[in-house]
Amino acid sequence: MAQVLADRRDIDFVIWEQMNGEEIINKKKYEGFDRKICDMIITEARKLAIKEILPTLTESDREGVSFDKGEVKVPHSFHRPYNLLKDGEWYSIRVSQEMGGQGAPNFIGYASEEYLIAANWSLTSYLSMNASVAEMIHFYGHDSAEQKAIYVEKLITGEWGGTMLLTEPGAGSDVGALETSAVKNVDGTYSLTGNKIFITSGEHDLADNIIHPVLARVEGAPPGTKGISIFMVPKYLVNDDGSLGHRNDIVCGGVEEKMGIHGSATCSMTIGAKGNCIGFLLGQENRGMEIMFGMMNEMRMGVALSVLSQSSAAYLLAINYARERIQGKDLADFADKSAPSVPIIKHPDVRRNLLKMKSYVNGMHSFFYYVATIKMRVSDAQSKEERSFNEDLLSLYTPVLKEYLSVNGYETCVQAIQVFGGAGYTQDYPVEQYARDAKIHSIFEGASGIQAMDLLGRKLGKRNGQVFAAFIKEVIKMAGSAKKTESLAGLGERVEIAAKRLSETAAFIGKTAASPRVKVAFAHSLPFLHAMGDTIMAWMLLWRAVVASEKLTCNPKKKDKIFYQGQIKTAEFFIRTQIPASLGIMDSIMDSSDAAIEIEDDAFGGI
Repeated sequence: MAQVLADRRDIDFVIWEQMNGEEIINKKKYEGFDRKICDMIITEARKLAIKEILPTLTESDREGVSFDKGEVKVPHSFHRPYNLLKDGEWYSIRVSQEMGGQGAPNFIGYASEEYLIAANWSLTSYLSMNASVAEMIHFYGHDSAEQKAIYVEKLITGEWGGTMLLTEPGAGSDVGALETSAVKNVDGTYSLTGNKIFITSGEHDLADNIIHPVLARVEGAPPGTKGISIFMVPKYLVNDDGSLGHRNDIVCGGVEEKMGIHGSATCSMTIGAKGNCIGFLLGQENRGMEIMFGMMNEMRMGVALSVLSQSSAAYLLAINYARERIQGKDLADFADKSAPSVPIIKHPDVRRNLLKMKSYVNGMHSFFYYVATIKMRVSDAQSKEERSFNEDLLSLYTPVLKEYLSVNGYETCVQAIQVFGGAGYTQDYPVEQYARDAKIHSIFEGASGIQAMDLLGRKLGKRNGQVFAAFIKEVIKMAGSAKKTESLAGLGERVEIAAKRLSETAAFIGKTAASPRVKVAFAHSLPFLHAMGDTIMAWMLLWRAVVASEKLTCNPKKKDKIFYQGQIKTAEFFIRTQIPASLGIMDSIMDSSDAAIEIEDDAFGGI
């Protein structure tokens, strides 16, 4: 049976065989979540995704959202599956029991979400920020315990929606330039005024209330990011008994007509147009960015999961099409006019394209779940130092995870269209929609250059480079494991060379960033991020190959044998065809061309 949306065999391989999930969940914290229960949850998510959500994918894309006098209506088909997601508590799986969630190992929640997102990200986006908003209120809210319980519980269950109001017309990546203002009232609340744009799920008719975390500057606060605070602004104010009060002065002024994700409402929001928008301070004044970054980093992982899910779904469609589409003779029989036509999966360039797509999807899959296990290490740490170091490791990987998966996940969707040929460019197949929907992810939560600046400017030098050095050490360790197996020794040697070269490149670009040539360093920061991502892919795929090689010695069933052999060939393909190109990128960084900095503005042309 052909796999759709996500490859269940690969999910099982990553969680249980590569990441050794059973050992991870063998903690009292996860009591009640044995492998059987975890597998059942993923199976039920797959059923829900295929039966109830996937049918809305094309229909909602063509219908889109509608806007009229401040009100937004989502595609009609969304209401039933949204309620099923809400009633089934599908977005509370990895939320702690302390906050009213199910407290499952996070990789089980992520695996379930792979299916749900792949079925229709536009629909699941209306629930995707709820847990993060709830966490902010849970940890930073100053209101009474009863009021916290009201907000947190309803966000976790999906009865209310959650957003993030950051971007303004004049303050996108430069958050410190925001103009939304807040004035403290005598009762301790704040009156907010301003405008926000590109707000996902800013207004819709799926939830009774929407809770908006809003970045604003309190009157008299310092300029820049140091003077930013964060406020909880509900669409409807909430009475002491938990019932909804009067409508707050925050309204949707319009929705964007976008390239993709047509079923997701991307709103412009007007705050305090009538002078009566009430907000509640989260944490302390002028600490808004610190609080928001916690949510933002979680959302960056969410972006990575979304594009991973979409690219996986597009890849599976491409494989199935290549197996079924009869076109052209086998190259070996090209001169034989009587030779039958064959499925296009038999053609060399199609096979190369599919294997390249597979290598990225598999590598990105493992990378995402590896980062998910680091998150678990943070929460399960036995000491402050263990927790702190894993937080720094998570911080190092986050910009790479978000950016690398966004770009290569989108490219995988594009190549899926290529496999379909002309048919892929039509709306007869969903691959063109996956490509349109996936493109936004390299822009969401900080565009490519922002992630590269974050990596070079903040993350690379953490603990005087010790965190990055720990990453390199892990790659070289895996290369050493591979070199113990004769069939993998050559691949291990190549990955070790790449890791050491990346380490040299990191030292060079870090030194350049600390010199008068700082702009030149940052002009090469994005290529560096992708070179690091390539090295991580090689590491993850080699890791897969090592596990697969060990499994092959245990006389597996025929289907498993083919799967494991496929892991080794996939690693070989990426390491032997993609890593040489990545080494060339590292050479270019070390060459340190300053052309992008030195060229005159007018010399770009177009005048």
